[in-house]
Amino acid sequence: MRLHRNLCFAVIDGLIQIFNEGEYADKVVQKLLKRDKRWGSRDRGFVAETTYEIVRWKRLYAEIANVKEPFSRDDAWRLFAVWATLKGIKLPDWKYFENTPTRKIKGRFDELSKIRKFRESVPDWMDDLGLQELGESKWTKELAAQNQQADVILRVNTLKTNKKDLQLKLQSEDIETEFLPDHPSALRLIERANVFKTEAFKNGWFEVQDASSQLVADFLDVKPGMKVIDTCAGAGGKTLHLASLMENKGQIIAMDIYESKLKKLKVRARRNGAHNIDMRVIDSTKPIKKLYNKADRVLIDAPCSGLGVLRRNPDAKWKLEPEFIDNIKQTQQEVLQQYSKMLKPGGKMVYATCSVLPSENRKQVDNFLASELGKEFTFVKDNNVFAHKSGFDGFYMALLEREK
Repeated sequence: MRLHRNLCFAVIDGLIQIFNEGEYADKVVQKLLKRDKRWGSRDRGFVAETTYEIVRWKRLYAEIANVKEPFSRDDAWRLFAVWATLKGIKLPDWKYFENTPTRKIKGRFDELSKIRKFRESVPDWMDDLGLQELGESKWTKELAAQNQQADVILRVNTLKTNKKDLQLKLQSEDIETEFLPDHPSALRLIERANVFKTEAFKNGWFEVQDASSQLVADFLDVKPGMKVIDTCAGAGGKTLHLASLMENKGQIIAMDIYESKLKKLKVRARRNGAHNIDMRVIDSTKPIKKLYNKADRVLIDAPCSGLGVLRRNPDAKWKLEPEFIDNIKQTQQEVLQQYSKMLKPGGKMVYATCSVLPSENRKQVDNFLASELGKEFTFVKDNNVFAHKSGFDGFYMALLEREK
């Protein structure tokens, strides 16, 4: 591979924004890709993937390069040189790469690869927490899986088409996909591609949604005609899945504390042809109280640490703080206590997170069931999805039933 200056400069600029200015990697990469209209798909792929790679392995590369944050531009070039050397890419004769100790980099990599927190490039506190909650074997495997690049998974919108027709349509646009066993609505891209430019996407035939995330709506066991509340809907990936499972019949109330996210859901719902969704901003306790005992089904896709989705959000490793995890556990219990009141007697509720930590998952469910309000609920089943077993995101979902 030959390195091109303008592409490398884009990566360096991106790293400075992500590491020093605290910007989110996905937003930075989106901006970088608009930088030069002449870039082809290979150029854009290089900028996106290299930026994500260096973000993912920041701790390991910084240790090898012997640089500390905040990184100067020279430090960022040193991180880049480590990445290129370990990839076996020949460094060009540019001033940024003068005196790069290629042999020393490889030796240092071999040394540090024996220590998990460096090998998997995570902060000490995160490594300690994962070890404490999951044990040596499971945490080691899960961390390794969370450092693999995530596949692109699509969910067919059955309000408009079926899986086979979507596959053929994408094929006509030079995008090859395959079916996934045990995921009835999923297609996996065989090679990465910009699916958002396809006619199939513009026509609302699919959404991009990881295979593990697709399990959640199925777990809620919805039927056409029901009244369903998605309490932490966000931009609505699971809401739209629920709409297709309900065949546009009945009512889905999508709630969130952020109006901006619900506006995105409105646009997506229009494209999907989903007509049974009402959106409500949670700006006080009033919208929740109005719905007490009204819903046949309630989905609580709770705010969480996101430790199950690090492979698609590698910068979260560096943005998360131990205090955040302590606080989020309190929030999880509060939303369980508050939002569960919207469920009718005899109704079903799913509590879900994209975390792999038992303290955010089964332990929260057990704490809820042991509470005064939780005594009205029965635990039905749960599903712990680990990236190292499934090959997809880490997720948790528990199904509870309210007694009649």
